[in-house]
Amino acid sequence: MSTYTARLAALRAQLARQRLDGFVVPLTDEHMSEYVGAYAQRLAWLTGFQGSAGSAVVLPAAAAIFTDGRYTLQVREQVSGDDWQYVAVPATSIADWLGEHAPAGGRIGYDPWLHTRAWVAEARAALAARGADLIAVDTNPIDAVWPDRPAPSDAQLVVQDDAHAGLSSAAKRAAIADWLAAHKADAVVLTALDSIAWALNVRGKDVAHTPVALAYAIVDADGTADLFVAPDKVTDAVRQHLGNAIRLHPRDAFAGALGAFADKRIAADPQSAVSAIFDRLDQGGATILPSRDPVVLAKATKNQQEIAGHRAASARDGAALARFLRWVEAEAPKGGLTELSCVAKLLECREATGVLLDTSFDTISATGAHGASPHYHSTPDSNAPLELGQLYLVDSGGQYADGTTDVTRVLPIGEPTAEMRDRFTRVLKGHIALATAIFPAGTTGGQLDGFARRPLWEIGLDYAHGTGHGVGAYLSVHEGPARIAQPFYPGGGPAEPLRPGMILSNEPGYYKAGAYGIRIENLILVEERVAEGGTMLGFETLTFCPIERTLIVAELLTPAERDWLDAYHARVVAVIGGSLDAEERAWLAAKCAPIA
Repeated sequence: MSTYTARLAALRAQLARQRLDGFVVPLTDEHMSEYVGAYAQRLAWLTGFQGSAGSAVVLPAAAAIFTDGRYTLQVREQVSGDDWQYVAVPATSIADWLGEHAPAGGRIGYDPWLHTRAWVAEARAALAARGADLIAVDTNPIDAVWPDRPAPSDAQLVVQDDAHAGLSSAAKRAAIADWLAAHKADAVVLTALDSIAWALNVRGKDVAHTPVALAYAIVDADGTADLFVAPDKVTDAVRQHLGNAIRLHPRDAFAGALGAFADKRIAADPQSAVSAIFDRLDQGGATILPSRDPVVLAKATKNQQEIAGHRAASARDGAALARFLRWVEAEAPKGGLTELSCVAKLLECREATGVLLDTSFDTISATGAHGASPHYHSTPDSNAPLELGQLYLVDSGGQYADGTTDVTRVLPIGEPTAEMRDRFTRVLKGHIALATAIFPAGTTGGQLDGFARRPLWEIGLDYAHGTGHGVGAYLSVHEGPARIAQPFYPGGGPAEPLRPGMILSNEPGYYKAGAYGIRIENLILVEERVAEGGTMLGFETLTFCPIERTLIVAELLTPAERDWLDAYHARVVAVIGGSLDAEERAWLAAKCAPIA
């Protein structure tokens, strides 16, 4: 019996002890985070799945794992089909599947600290049709059978100084107070970890690659706040930074505090506040105002200091990545490089900056067929050598105090095929189409998504992920609310107008199962553009690193596309050339020469 088969059996035995006929296992934490601490990696522990989005359902005689198109290949490599049924979302939701497979009259458990109120309502309705019940558990059954479950991180908070933040915490809390007054609310519950970090100008180390701390906050109408965080995480410097306007409480006091708002109007975000929070507020007699966290849009709309910081971080990061690409180009044809040795070398290049604080996510280092899985993660078991005839895709980023980066480049190992070059050029054409888009205020990312897909659509191809996501300011590499994706693509979501100051990714791709993957990713800043008929919006490209010229079919590019590429490469030389030595600059100049 495999380790994961044994774990599944142990969970089923525990469910029987708790008088449950099933249990839902999401990949999230009590804050509805995308990336979670080791203590909350229940899905990975149970199934072996290492992706960053997914869920599972365990029933007495069936089990299913739910992933989107980004993980179609990965989930089959990491999760046994003998134990688990693979279910694609959004085509089939967990509620849909439960409505078909849950035992009639059964009791299906869920952890109310890991699901939204909307999800609970949907699942409960689907189960009711089968005469089954959705049961909130007091203790998560996985925790009972996970003997070596890690404890939550005890890392201390650090101050994000105003020079990087651009606004003081007092100013941010004053803006939240103004929002509360406009909504006639007494307080707002902040549960998203990056919202708390941004509002209080603090950072943490509790989640790999995302500089946040496990905490909750409640901001009152007078601009003061209550912060619920483990006491040992607060240093004297942080306590001084927070000042008297921030009242400190242990994190485990948060649930009880929610019962103290009788006859008060309390705002909470249905997207990031879990079902248990709404239940506690209801039970305490609060009037709940379901409303988007007021930090979300302010955080996404970067101020001038945050933008300046990101430009500096991008230039530094681009030079490090260029050094790495030069190394791969020189060493890969000799043999001996592997996906993981490349990860180590790229980290070395970023650490050489002297100011790298973390990577912004696990580096996607994928050669050959592994590149066809958009979120592939190399492990010692899957680690593959870079071989002639392959494409090597590397998607990576850094966390610096002044900015968060995310960039993808593709290199041929040896001579690429004509098909590889054609597909790469079409992805590049889509990338350029989005980078050069001009659009009116009120336009959503979903309305622009097709710009990047058209060159592939023209020959009947597509890619199964969104084209862009928001990026934080030394915060989460995946930040809402804006996306460049239609709702039916993974990474899509509610339509959100793009606003000046938002930083997003531009990352169209193409993936041929069993063969190769292509993605070209830069970060872009929404900015105002003066047009003949009035003010419009457009994008400034923030990432500077050469795009592989040997993969480009020049004849497929229009004159305007060639001009964009040549201008981009000239800018790459100007921005990062001064950080390179003479040999590196010569290599960069050749890589950035005009397209013939």
